[in-house]
Amino acid sequence: MRRRLINSMLAVVVVVIAVFGISLITVETQAIEKSAHETTRSEAARLVAVVEARIAAGERVTAETMRSAVPADRYVRIELPGQGPISLGERPQGGVIEGRATGRNGEVVVVRQPRSVVTDEVGRILMIIIAVALVTIVAAALLAVRQARRVAAPLTDLAETAERLGSGDPRPRHRRYGVPELDRVADVLDSSAERIGRMLTAERRLAADASHQLRTPLTALSMRLEEIVHTAETEGDHSDVVREEAAIALAQVERLTDVVERLLTNSRDPRSTSAVGFDLDEVVLQQVEEWRPAYRGAGRAIVHSGKAGLRAVGTPGAVATVLATLVENALMHGGGTVALRTRVAGNQVVVEVTDEGPGVDPGLGSRVFERTVSGHNSTGLGLAVARDLAEADGGRLELLQQHPPVFALFLSREAVDDPVDG
Repeated sequence: MRRRLINSMLAVVVVVIAVFGISLITVETQAIEKSAHETTRSEAARLVAVVEARIAAGERVTAETMRSAVPADRYVRIELPGQGPISLGERPQGGVIEGRATGRNGEVVVVRQPRSVVTDEVGRILMIIIAVALVTIVAAALLAVRQARRVAAPLTDLAETAERLGSGDPRPRHRRYGVPELDRVADVLDSSAERIGRMLTAERRLAADASHQLRTPLTALSMRLEEIVHTAETEGDHSDVVREEAAIALAQVERLTDVVERLLTNSRDPRSTSAVGFDLDEVVLQQVEEWRPAYRGAGRAIVHSGKAGLRAVGTPGAVATVLATLVENALMHGGGTVALRTRVAGNQVVVEVTDEGPGVDPGLGSRVFERTVSGHNSTGLGLAVARDLAEADGGRLELLQQHPPVFALFLSREAVDDPVDG
């Protein structure tokens, strides 16, 4: 932009100088030529008067007697009645400017000068105009650079403000530049920053309040489940179903408690992280076991395969929530057997979740992760929240294939030696 401003201002200056310079040269050339003609005519009239005065005084008019009256740079021709012409000075070659005068008794005086006199004068004027034009262009260039900086610097500053605002720093800068239009943009950015700051504060406060309010009933529910397990063991109730269901419910409550604690921590400091190294098989198998009764009730199966012994870096509770979202979507919207497969991709571990259903609507594609976007009349929040949880742990959730559907959770791999295959 700065270069465009400088080029535009210089182009305007050059055009103005060209227009006025050409006009000035034309006018000056005509004026110099007209002055030269008038000079030669007045010189001829003066010499006619000298000739008449000498004739009236009875003096002879010759080249010697007239030489002192004729300028050295002129060519003069005097024609007297009954006498041959008298020539003084060097006859000019090429173009000439001529002045002629006639006396009362028929005396004729012709004064000539070379046209180069006019050309030289025009050349001097042209050099002056060019010098003035160059000085003007240099001054205009300096002014253009100064003005371009004055305009471009605030725009660069506003761009940095907008980028900072987009990166999550909503602090207003309160800078003004003395240009009404730019100050208006700065006002809008500052107002937007203040509104965004208030909204972020309100959202974090809401997350903190909700997390705090959820912790109490979750703690109470966890205690009741532990009491059920303890009672079943101490009172001789050997119902495996009761103990198994209570243990599963307790694990789910503990995982939900971890998620709530994570929300509470993030609401206080969004930059904080609870990522640790964990056994990926343990989380995957936990999800398979938890969802197997639901799949069995729907007449379907859920299986697990892939590379064993993998360790990932992340938050186990968040990873379990992401996998639970994918498994639940496969149960509600998919078909056939659901398979969870673990593998290695470079320095990452991958958990793929696939089923034998119709897959993702071709019209949605990767938009399936956007909030409020759903092809099955659901809320459209599950996959969006799952992707946010994955990215918060430094991973990512991707749709690798639409039909059959293949969702993949990528996590950082913990730096440990791979198990040796037997």
